[in-house]
Amino acid sequence: MSEDLWTPHAPSDPEVSIARARQEEGEVAPGSVTLIIPTFDEAGNVGELLSRLAGSLPAHLPCAVLFVDDSTDETPAVIEKAALDLPFPVSVLHRERPAGGLGGAVVEGLKRVDTDWVVVMDADLQHPPHLVPELVGEGERTGADLVVASRYLPGGSRAGLAGNFRVAVSRGATWLAKGLFPRALRGISDPMSGFFAMRRPLVTADVLKPLGYKILLELAVRCRPARVAEVPFVFQDRFAGESKSGAREGLRFLTHLAALRSATPLARMVGFGLVGLSGFVPNLFALWLLTHAGVHYLPAEIAANQAGVLWNFVLIETLLFRDRRRHRRREDRIARFAVLANADLLLRIPLIALFVARLGMEVLPATALALVTTFVLRFAATEALVYLPRRTPAARGGSGS
Repeated sequence: MSEDLWTPHAPSDPEVSIARARQEEGEVAPGSVTLIIPTFDEAGNVGELLSRLAGSLPAHLPCAVLFVDDSTDETPAVIEKAALDLPFPVSVLHRERPAGGLGGAVVEGLKRVDTDWVVVMDADLQHPPHLVPELVGEGERTGADLVVASRYLPGGSRAGLAGNFRVAVSRGATWLAKGLFPRALRGISDPMSGFFAMRRPLVTADVLKPLGYKILLELAVRCRPARVAEVPFVFQDRFAGESKSGAREGLRFLTHLAALRSATPLARMVGFGLVGLSGFVPNLFALWLLTHAGVHYLPAEIAANQAGVLWNFVLIETLLFRDRRRHRRREDRIARFAVLANADLLLRIPLIALFVARLGMEVLPATALALVTTFVLRFAATEALVYLPRRTPAARGGSGS
């Protein structure tokens, strides 16, 4: 990834200059704040955003702004021009490859800041800048690790959402997330919010694996803040430009939910079983097509099973093991997966015979036990042989040093 980190100017305010110097020397100013603002083609908004921030941030607050930019337009140049007369430092990290979407941009920003607080907000002015001090102040007052700006508290509103469809989608996504993660999202009424403040020590950036723009959900589920507070806010209309939300982002959100929900081995095993059950649909459909085309049922069974294997591979890759695909090529993964899936069939018959002959079981319970046994073995083998990284000599303790 090609990145460019630059600071357009030195701040003119003496207090902020001293705070920034302390940060550069490794000493973090008490109560210091970094605003991380991910941007993607927001040239029409960033100037107004910085102007409003300048009018909203108290002069005594040690504050800096970091834009993490994935733009293809002139957004970085507009930021450079707008930052010339501001009382706080402004930096831009430009990413040539926007890995992880806007959530990935926030994580890249987190890796580069060490202030007491981090505030995450959008650049389109749907998140009102005047609430930044209130978010941090609420965290200091209550001792919270995470403070969320919520549209669903009394005094809040989702008025800036364009149209009833987007309102329904937002509300449905909120219910779905809270239903899937009731404990992790306890006390968070608006897990879809992109406007929040958190204590920087709460986050270990390396554990975050965002996909899309719902970074708050990722943080809450993986980092589990001990104490959460909320403040109401009115979701504003965009100042300029068009929303980046769409069907593709919706699909990424659902994929992200599945990845978060399957983060534990037990959850992955359950998901693995559900995916396997869904594979009966393409399997049976392919079998029907082949037999109706005149193919003998035995080769048709073998070919149809491959349709189910391919279906299962695609879903498992997308939903369960999205973060474990980089250490092997796709061709290698699918070949290994297909071998394991077909070995399941070869192993099941000897197991049934063993259970019947040695354990004296009836055929039906023996078949059920063989199905469960081969399922558990196939899940364990899939994790170990397809998706876990190869062990290096150092990992095995073979360095000898």
